[in-house]
Amino acid sequence: MVPDVSTGSRTRGLLSYLFGPGRRDEHTDPHIVAAFAMPGLPDPGRSPLDRHHALLDQLADYLDQPVRAREMRLGAMVPQHVWHCPVRTAPGDRYLTDAEWAEVARRIVNATGIAPDRDDKGCRWIAVRHADDHIHIMATTVREDGRRPRNKRDGQRAQAVCRKIEKELGLRQLNPGDGTAAPMPTSAEQAKAQRNGHQQTAKEWLLEQAQAVAAAVRDEQEYFSTLTALGIQIRYRIGPDSGDVLGYSLARPGDVNAQGDPVYFGGSKLSPDLSVNRLRERLAAQQPTVPERPAVEPDRWRQAETALVGTVRFAFPGQDGADEDAGGGDQDGAMQAQAAAFGELLHTAALTAPAHTRAELRAAATAFNRATRSKIRAEHQQAAALRSAAKELLHAAGSGKDGAAAAALLSTALFVLIAIARWHESRGHRQQAAAAQQALVHLRSAYRQAAEPVMADLTRRTPTPATTDRLAAHVHAAVPDHAQRILADPSWPALATALAQAETSGQPPHRALAEAARQRELTTADRPAEVLLWRLRNATTDRLDQRAHIALTRTGSHTPTAPATATPTTAPTGPQPAHDHTRRR
Repeated sequence: MVPDVSTGSRTRGLLSYLFGPGRRDEHTDPHIVAAFAMPGLPDPGRSPLDRHHALLDQLADYLDQPVRAREMRLGAMVPQHVWHCPVRTAPGDRYLTDAEWAEVARRIVNATGIAPDRDDKGCRWIAVRHADDHIHIMATTVREDGRRPRNKRDGQRAQAVCRKIEKELGLRQLNPGDGTAAPMPTSAEQAKAQRNGHQQTAKEWLLEQAQAVAAAVRDEQEYFSTLTALGIQIRYRIGPDSGDVLGYSLARPGDVNAQGDPVYFGGSKLSPDLSVNRLRERLAAQQPTVPERPAVEPDRWRQAETALVGTVRFAFPGQDGADEDAGGGDQDGAMQAQAAAFGELLHTAALTAPAHTRAELRAAATAFNRATRSKIRAEHQQAAALRSAAKELLHAAGSGKDGAAAAALLSTALFVLIAIARWHESRGHRQQAAAAQQALVHLRSAYRQAAEPVMADLTRRTPTPATTDRLAAHVHAAVPDHAQRILADPSWPALATALAQAETSGQPPHRALAEAARQRELTTADRPAEVLLWRLRNATTDRLDQRAHIALTRTGSHTPTAPATATPTTAPTGPQPAHDHTRRR
């Protein structure tokens, strides 16, 4: 059950909407189900058509009487005196009768302070139903005694009472909010997007673009210049004395109001972590870029996967290969930072992953955005390595053409995402845990898309039965507790090929398996053979890269190249601003 509190100044205008046909003729049988005083109250929805407008005027005047009395007494208009709270059940919930909706309305106006129980001096209010799944509660926020109601934090109070009502009425129990969610688009914004033929509202589109850019850039100037290159208009809030940027707002290209002016949304209004101060915290917590490339160009996917393995130390302290003291004194702050950096990794991976996986990765990154912030303040320095590796993925386009490195990264990412979801759940972060679970669905799909071609190729090249049996014996010796599950895993033939390749590179199979098993626990793995396969592939590739580096060093055939410039691939090629807009001289 979702309440959505807002305020306005036009009683008659809101009534016209509530008792009218709706923007798309979606209002059916609008009528009052509850009110501050039901007997004798005019109901324009159940009246003859020729009296409809007269009754709307009469009802508006009746609701506004305390407002007009206060204005006459004070000699000033009462600002934003119309209180509006639509309340909607979740998809799939059972049908509620008018009597049940009436009780919901009475409990909400009581909980929010609009009309407390047994208070005859409360505000005047009505609840209108014009659809099966929701009602609209409206009130005029001047009490009968002429005072304004004590309705501070009314949105949070409405949410809290709705959680109780859900349990009592047997409805789907939604996750409580914690004040860190990005604001939802309004119905007016959604209608505007539909009129303009857009699948997303301007707010949603700007949020998606800004999150992706923030994940890709390395400093504040690059953040704003990349947004400008995307065609997004920026309006800065400048300190009058210092000339520093204190805030900013963004406008979608072509999104204008009735006067033709751009419609701006503040960074913090798009999402709390996009405020200028939160951005500066994130961007400052980064490792410096290596000024010169090594002799052998690294596989950025394997670098990111190695950094991601470090997150396991925060998620599973005390496990084999994990450091019990990882994260320092503020374990929760470090874990929240790892979650935020993991969100950036999903965004950059979606830009450079194999093309057939990008749609699911974008969906995973968008879903996970809600899990990147909570009431716990992130200690961003604790995730500097992962954040730096995430940005390095922007240089990965065209590397790892067979997709194996990307699949290995996504395999580890699944493990980390499950850990983040469990951490959020253990801390009572229900919305964040739900977002992580939603992202997990898309990430699993992306992983399968990346892994299946690689697995199929390895399975086709499985060694002879005699060699496979010999390698199976090594599995029993190296990981006896999981040997039966590994050998029964459909991925065992592919793992046998990877083991044979590791042996060819000079790694004894027993040792290679033991080292791979230590990097991640196997008890929770659905397919333990796949987990070991990617560990082995990475170790084998690293060993071959080291030999190539040694060979190049010996022959002196390497010519150092100039360091790469980290240009985010989120922005199209185009002219960059000639000066820094982030400070006015």
